[in-house]
Amino acid sequence: MKNASLIQAAESHGSPLYVYDADQMKKNYKQFIEAFKVDKLKVHYACKALNNQAVLKLFKSLGAGLDCVSLGEVQLGLNAGFTAEDILFTPNNISIDEYEEAIALGVKINVDNLYTLEYFGLNHPEIPLYVRINPHLMAGGNQNISVGHIDSKFGISIHQVPNIERIVKKLNINVMGVHVHTGSDILDADVFIKAAELVFSVVEKFDTVTHIDFGSGFKVAYKPDDLHTDITAFGKKFSKSFKDFCTKQGKEYTLEFEPGKFMVSNAGYFVTKANLIKQTTSCTFVGVDSGFNHFVRPMFYNAHHEIENISNPDGERKVYNVVGYICETDSFASDRIISEVRKGDYLVFKNAGAYCATMASNYNSRPRPAEVLIVDGKDHLIKRRETIDDLLSTQVELNLFE
Repeated sequence: MKNASLIQAAESHGSPLYVYDADQMKKNYKQFIEAFKVDKLKVHYACKALNNQAVLKLFKSLGAGLDCVSLGEVQLGLNAGFTAEDILFTPNNISIDEYEEAIALGVKINVDNLYTLEYFGLNHPEIPLYVRINPHLMAGGNQNISVGHIDSKFGISIHQVPNIERIVKKLNINVMGVHVHTGSDILDADVFIKAAELVFSVVEKFDTVTHIDFGSGFKVAYKPDDLHTDITAFGKKFSKSFKDFCTKQGKEYTLEFEPGKFMVSNAGYFVTKANLIKQTTSCTFVGVDSGFNHFVRPMFYNAHHEIENISNPDGERKVYNVVGYICETDSFASDRIISEVRKGDYLVFKNAGAYCATMASNYNSRPRPAEVLIVDGKDHLIKRRETIDDLLSTQVELNLFE
């Protein structure tokens, strides 16, 4: 996206500001679906990455379904126009009451533990289910974001498949889908295909299965020349493996994925303004009008986001530590080479589309930023900036101390 468009959006809507590029999201979706050459493909957008209603409606218009991990996300999806049949509900460690609410809403349900599987068989045997398997394989290298390892809380262990079989047979459960999600930062197609082979071995045990869901976790580039998933090459290789399995079984299964980061990460920009430049005995700080309350990934995951001075892109290159205004250590970047920053300059954080706005908080009683979607070159406000009244709106006033 051009610097002028980002500056114009910030001038119009204030900073800090999240800006999203609708055209880039469309390109990402098109690239993804064209990578897989199979007869039946369904993509459920993982809305935990970015759940703004405008973004959900964009993916619905492209033909995507929705992957939801909470009732709140389900309700957002229904409000955005998704049908219940197009929503796959994959929660973790929730109560039976929440499952009952999901049943009432009519969404597809993915079960990730034996207790809940047994509950559905005893109380709702008529409801077809997905079953989430943990293959104990990590397709990515970071255990904080890879959920297929043996100590993960997600899914039913591949070693417990005999228990699944016993419960399904005894209670006559309709297992319509088998689901696996190995986690983020997938680079090695062979490791992913190995996990797929384990899932195929599970699918073979249930004649009722029609859908096989492989989650997502495809790695995106966060800096120039960064390693990333070549989705076209991956899709070609994986499609062959999937089609070979369909041929072996004599059955056409629906191949499903749940990309979130892949769809929106590089379509997002976080625009901040430099409040001051502070020289110390050891370094030069750039203090911006935000903090980890709005943009937590660098502090939470030690994530790298490219930072550029879009107000002075041709300025002399200097070394800075970029920090926020929270009363904690909230470093965005250390020893980062950036064009000379002056008070009032706009800095943009790239790859801000996934797990940024959705992870924002009101820490230090700071309202959350506005969000803007660029469509056909025009910026549209899709979420207004919060105010102190918003922060107070859920607090109950009691005269306890008068």
